[in-house]
Amino acid sequence: MKSGADRVSVRAQIARIPSAVSPIVEAARQTVRVIAREAEEVACLSQKPRSASMMWKLLRYVVNGEVVVTIGTFTKHASMFFARGSEFDDGRGLLEGTGKSLRYVTLRTPADAKRAAVKDVLRKAFALAEDSARNDAS
Repeated sequence: MKSGADRVSVRAQIARIPSAVSPIVEAARQTVRVIAREAEEVACLSQKPRSASMMWKLLRYVVNGEVVVTIGTFTKHASMFFARGSEFDDGRGLLEGTGKSLRYVTLRTPADAKRAAVKDVLRKAFALAEDSARNDAS
């Protein structure tokens, strides 16, 4: 269960989001909550960037101690970053990135966060984390 301090820090982080991207971030949060109600929402400890080209990590969603997805924002769009995104195929080419593990989805409007394809990626990411937890327990 979240402590009061955790909830306050999430609230404080949300309050600092620029108004231009706030509706996108809120839509992304709602979508994550619909897909993974059991996930713990944790405020990232990053600060608002000084450069418009840098990402601001806002919130991460954790299941069984594993970070599954992080929501971050730029000045005009937000992104969902999947910690183990390279381990599954979204089937639609939605996931971007070429790093060893991380993949991301760019969200330019609130509607982008609510697309079926984004929900499918979230389901796959959380299923992967749950499978890992089951395998670790056996």
